[in-house]
Amino acid sequence: MDFISIRVITADVDRMARFYGQLTNIEAVWSTPDFAEVRTPRATIAIAHAKTLPALTPGTNSSVIVEFLSAEVDEVHARLTATAPDAGPTVVQEPTTMPWGNRSLLLRDPDGNLVNVFTPVTPAAKAKFAQPR
Repeated sequence: MDFISIRVITADVDRMARFYGQLTNIEAVWSTPDFAEVRTPRATIAIAHAKTLPALTPGTNSSVIVEFLSAEVDEVHARLTATAPDAGPTVVQEPTTMPWGNRSLLLRDPDGNLVNVFTPVTPAAKAKFAQPR
């Protein structure tokens, strides 16, 4: 079995696709106006309109973090915050080196979901992510 994607349900697919496209520097691929994907080399973030799953309520996630591996998290932070402070994403935690060896930036996407962008910085963390999966 292979992990392929995570799907975010939202009331504004365009806004979420722009956010994740800006974050990853990868343009979203649209299947319909209600469904877009940002396809990274390892996995995909799928973005679907709330009307595709009416039993779910957008913006209510409080326990899942979407994570992105980055070559340089500090550069991502600088790029995302280079615009006016109110125009960029909400930063929850500035780049911080975590005890397990990743340098981590925590953001909120437009619906308030937590997003972690991280760079392995210790030898053990680098080794963990250097191997193909």
